[in-house]
Amino acid sequence: MNKAKRKAVIAGNWKMNKTPAEAKELLSAVAPLVKDADCEVIACVPFVDLQTALETTEGTNVKIGAENCHWAESGAFTGEISAPMLASMGVEYVVLGHSERRQYFGETDETVNKRTKAALASGLKPIVCVGELLWERECNITEEVIARQIKLDLWDVTEDELKNVIIAYEPVWAIGTGKTATAEQAEEVCAFIRATVAKLYNQAAADALTIQYGGSMNDGNAEELLSKENVDGGLIGGASLVAEKFAAIVAAASK
Repeated sequence: MNKAKRKAVIAGNWKMNKTPAEAKELLSAVAPLVKDADCEVIACVPFVDLQTALETTEGTNVKIGAENCHWAESGAFTGEISAPMLASMGVEYVVLGHSERRQYFGETDETVNKRTKAALASGLKPIVCVGELLWERECNITEEVIARQIKLDLWDVTEDELKNVIIAYEPVWAIGTGKTATAEQAEEVCAFIRATVAKLYNQAAADALTIQYGGSMNDGNAEELLSKENVDGGLIGGASLVAEKFAAIVAAASK
């Protein structure tokens, strides 16, 4: 991390876990543990937990995010939630383009781009996920895959809008598998993402961009990963569901 240039951000991605009652219990435990954090702390929770999460964290330094949003403001999209709906609740962040959304629900770079622009238009801060499959890494095309995703996902996003975007690098082969990219692998790709953004915008914009690592970061490996220059935080899956583990990652990011 380089806190002199950009903000460190630790965001929990709860995925499809926790009822509202369980969300209240978890966030009530997390808030006092992270109250002195020297980084941004976010909990991205299921739609049904948002209201409870916002109420539970009111007056704390824990920000609340959603796990997806639609690109349209309203309309005949049964089961979807729009960015204006989230913003009206007081939600600040939204995860977009997570590999599970791409794998199971047909998300493409085009729809991720549309969702990203919709989120920005409503004042939300999107956490845009990119990452390669194991087969793509083994074929040595990681950089081609990442560059394509960055270019398409950020298409028509202005430099001013980019200030409210976070990129999360999540190697798909390291999500929910127990496998983790080495700190060197994470640094290499995060540095490449920053270089790609510098080409698309400029070096100052790239230097200001927060880039998280999101592949099985936990309380055991967070400190090493976060010691790297271009790893500015984490998008945390399983470890975000345990207050003490999540707090330990926040503590590592606060050093």
